[in-house]
Amino acid sequence: MIAFQTFAHLAAIDLGALQPKPTSIEGDQHEAAKTLWTSPDGRLEIGVWECTPGRFTASRDENSETCHIVSGRASLHDKDGRTREVRAGEVLVLPKGWSGEWTIHETTRKLYILHAEAA
Repeated sequence: MIAFQTFAHLAAIDLGALQPKPTSIEGDQHEAAKTLWTSPDGRLEIGVWECTPGRFTASRDENSETCHIVSGRASLHDKDGRTREVRAGEVLVLPKGWSGEWTIHETTRKLYILHAEAA
């Protein structure tokens, strides 16, 4: 039999203590995350992440990422100069190879799904 798992409401999951955001380039940003599930082959990871206001760099060199914004508001800026704002309730996909910056306007929490390609 294959069992399924359930988790608490995403807004209520305790992520632990906030830590300084290592890729922050503006603001006194702090983040916390909790992995909820990882596939047996390690190619799929699902978790919850939260970050305080400011700006940071990000890249999806090794995998793609699907995000569901649980709370907050942020803007993503890609290397081509495009900007897109996302808010609670929205879903976004960062394909493998994407790089740019996030500007967190208000503390933002997301459900993330990291997808690695088969070896």
